[in-house]
Amino acid sequence: MKKLISTIAMSILIAANSFACNDLGTEGFLPNNSLKIPADAKSMMDANLDEKEFNAVIDKVIKIYEPIISTMGGELVVERKWEDGTVNAYAQQIGSTWKVSMFGGLARHEAITSDGFALVVCHEIGHHIGGAPKKKSWWSSSWASNEGQADYFATLKCLRRTFRSEDNAAIMAKVNVPKTVVDTCAEQFSSQEDRLICQRGSMAGMSTAKLFQALRSQTTPPDFNTPDANVVTTTNDKHPATQCRLDTYYTGALCQIDELTDVDQKEEATGTCYRATGDTVGVRPLCWFTPKKS
Repeated sequence: MKKLISTIAMSILIAANSFACNDLGTEGFLPNNSLKIPADAKSMMDANLDEKEFNAVIDKVIKIYEPIISTMGGELVVERKWEDGTVNAYAQQIGSTWKVSMFGGLARHEAITSDGFALVVCHEIGHHIGGAPKKKSWWSSSWASNEGQADYFATLKCLRRTFRSEDNAAIMAKVNVPKTVVDTCAEQFSSQEDRLICQRGSMAGMSTAKLFQALRSQTTPPDFNTPDANVVTTTNDKHPATQCRLDTYYTGALCQIDELTDVDQKEEATGTCYRATGDTVGVRPLCWFTPKKS
């Protein structure tokens, strides 16, 4: 009997600490959905990424974060499932193996741009190293940064590192960026390079927000000018609403804390824009985040 109880307890421990975007592995970057976009689907005519771009985007993000994760004691393993029609992405930890699973179905969705796909890779890496707040487990906090924090990390740190060495002027010259984003990024950053990276991260966020809208069959589109006015009383570890997620990507892009100032796995304020330290722009939206009381 004791052996049976021990086995059950170990199974629960593994299940609760192995997967994100929820700890039981039933949800990923997106809530669980049945949509499949196979590699030979007609919708590929509208896709922004082919298999070569799918791999190239993963490569440029992983090149940065593989050595970083190694210094933290993990081995980053990326599953590249181009043929799989699943419209989602996952993160998983088993011991020192830190896994990210990326699917061709998500990359083939017409809402997803190359930068939007890079944001998803960053989000999944963010579950591993994105800092506090962490998902709550039955007895403590889990290994995984929660959904909102993984979103925030994606534009605050990961995409900035990824975009820093690229020709952002040429890339953004082809993108129709809303005036609100152009003006607000200009207010936050003095250098043109930082302004362009801010715009680029914001528009990557819009790409994924449009994916959320499509999968949720919502008629109201996400908009940089209409932030979510809801205020939670406790931090929400689950997937925020569509507009709230766009707000998080946008504020991450606008935060003036540079990408080389690391977040902390326990302290929410470290490496981030934070209300208690006097920041008013670039802070995590209150539609999912409740700051710790000082």
